[in-house]
Amino acid sequence: MNNLIKNITATQASFGITILRIVAGITFAAHGAQKLFGWFGGYGLAGVAQWMESIGLAPGYLMALAAGSAEFFGGVALIIGLLVRPAAAVLAVTMLVAIFTVHFANGFFMSNNGYEFALALLAISVALVFEGAGKLSLDGKIAR
Repeated sequence: MNNLIKNITATQASFGITILRIVAGITFAAHGAQKLFGWFGGYGLAGVAQWMESIGLAPGYLMALAAGSAEFFGGVALIIGLLVRPAAAVLAVTMLVAIFTVHFANGFFMSNNGYEFALALLAISVALVFEGAGKLSLDGKIAR
């Protein structure tokens, strides 16, 4: 069990990945807060659930809760640098679902509700899975 924890929390990454992790964490947490709580102009759980049902993601409430929770709590995990690899893996899957169920048919560019933003967040998430939390993280403290 000790080796598992060490493998999940170990990182050799520098301050660059730390900056990437924190900015991505803020972005994910804000989007999750829109979905879960209706903050920052979001529709909240009921509104997102209704929309998800309308695009065929059913049950809408469960899908909205899953997406919002992954983004909000995963984002918070990235911000504080705790269990970054598992959080980033969940966020990567969330972005894949968003790309292929919502954005892909609209093309690449965000101006047409395309997948460019979700793809950038997917790339950051995958990088964090490989690199870990970087310096200034709780994972780094735990690994030591």
